[in-house]
Amino acid sequence: MQQSDLPVRRTARARARRRRWIVHSLQVAIAVVILGGWQLGSNTGFVDSFFFSKPSDIAARAYDWIKTGYILDDLAVTLQEAFYAFVLGSLAGGAVGFLLGRVRLLAEVFDPYIKMLNALPRVVLAPIFLLWFGLGISSKVAFGFTLVFFIVFFSTFQGVRNVDRILVDNVRMLGGKRRHVLRHVLIPSTATWIFSSLHVSVGFAIVGAVVGEYLGASQGVGYRIAQSEGTFDTTGVFAGMTILTLVVLVIDLAVNRIERRLLRWKLDEHMT
Repeated sequence: MQQSDLPVRRTARARARRRRWIVHSLQVAIAVVILGGWQLGSNTGFVDSFFFSKPSDIAARAYDWIKTGYILDDLAVTLQEAFYAFVLGSLAGGAVGFLLGRVRLLAEVFDPYIKMLNALPRVVLAPIFLLWFGLGISSKVAFGFTLVFFIVFFSTFQGVRNVDRILVDNVRMLGGKRRHVLRHVLIPSTATWIFSSLHVSVGFAIVGAVVGEYLGASQGVGYRIAQSEGTFDTTGVFAGMTILTLVVLVIDLAVNRIERRLLRWKLDEHMT
């Protein structure tokens, strides 16, 4: 790094910090307006509390569930199912997407089958997986796998196809072998596409687990939400949804940190 570049980089980092502060402030303001309006509407009778509950009641119920440990075992089961679905779906989707992105013949052969499988409504598959794998964890992992796989697959496939051919040709002209092209061009160029899909995949992995539990299970957050719905307990339904939302936000922050660490070269490139 040249000495003359230091002031420019410091200015860019300060501008990025100021922008993050503004974004976070606006995000908090939007949440306050929405929740405050919801609470005010519930207190004045404008919003029917039977159907929408109250933010204060929802927060109290969620806190009580966590404090007493009522929801923790179910949350652990849901996260375990989502984790397996996320890891297996991401690995399989990334591997198949990378392979078909590199081998055009395979991509053309499997193109109609990929499109047909992707067009299948996922909710229809959930009862089938319940019949095949039972009410245990396997059916939820299988359902979540189908959601994550195609997200990562299409992103990886597109990322490989959009690799700059000039960079590939330059590496080969300099005597680089296939492994050098893979390590120094394909993987770095595709990493941005893969990480962008992982942010979405985290939420869909949890959605797959919860939907599977909702349709048939003996434990899990989805099972608790279904129980609350069966007793017309909208506060319990919203409390379960709130806990899941907070968990997804925490996981997404972790993915963001990993992405920033692994793709630091990309961030530095944008600052210049």
